[in-house]
Amino acid sequence: MLLPGHDVPLGRYTTVRRLLPQRQRRLVGAWCFVDHFGPEDVAERPGMEVPPHPHTGLQTVTWLVDGEILHRDSLGNVQPIRPGQLNVMTSGHGIAHSERSPAQHPPVMHGVQLWVALPDPARAGAADFAHHADLPRWRDGDLDVTLLVGEFGGEESPAVVHTPLLGAQLEVGGPAPATLPLRRDFEYGLLAMSGSAEADGVAFAPGALLYVGAGRDALTVRAAPGSRLLLLGGAPFEEPLVMWWNFVGRSHEEVAAAREDWMAGRRFGAVADDPAPPLPAPALPTTRLKARDRRGTTLG
Repeated sequence: MLLPGHDVPLGRYTTVRRLLPQRQRRLVGAWCFVDHFGPEDVAERPGMEVPPHPHTGLQTVTWLVDGEILHRDSLGNVQPIRPGQLNVMTSGHGIAHSERSPAQHPPVMHGVQLWVALPDPARAGAADFAHHADLPRWRDGDLDVTLLVGEFGGEESPAVVHTPLLGAQLEVGGPAPATLPLRRDFEYGLLAMSGSAEADGVAFAPGALLYVGAGRDALTVRAAPGSRLLLLGGAPFEEPLVMWWNFVGRSHEEVAAAREDWMAGRRFGAVADDPAPPLPAPALPTTRLKARDRRGTTLG
């Protein structure tokens, strides 16, 4: 199934291609949010400018191909992220952070930001942040593999996650098709960050996500040399979710309470070393927020 993305503004200066969630498919494993941005020329522009904002019930996973972003959060962390490095922030019951390109930044920005839905009881736990500058990397035929999250090819990422999950970057060095080993209990999504590819007879390029359901042992991929792909996978996440603004919860009341706490200056704390005013939450919709399952079916 090919899922086309759509453009969404992020902050004042950045537009992302949002690939999850969609009406046809809300999640891939516990991956509940996939934004792909760039490659974008920011040589004469501020780059990413996302002021302090809150999160609950999720992990953010940030991966850059080009550029630099400075992460600040309410735990006191101030951490630049550069290409080949991984930031994983766990919101637990609540955290606030900001993401900005430094004043002196590289001329191109390109990467992804992903959300992972936290299961019970991790979503009610303490917030955390980890920066991984050294990730497993290896050559497999014409593929250069970097393992972001989970286990793949006999390697294991140091990133801590709370459900069975996979994230891997695949850089294509030659024209030969590659056969990717899959877990039968995982579902998968494959996106092209650059270049073009074909899998299961479906061609795709930046701007779309190819969904591959569970029950497969392998997937053969053909891609143009120089293409960069991102493979996401995980065990199907069965807990119902309410996703609204920057919150992932289980009920309208839970999300409404998080919004109220943010606007009242409770729970989330102040972002370290960022004098910008916090981003105000939008008004809740006039109807109740309803939980949905991983296929997008409304529950209750």
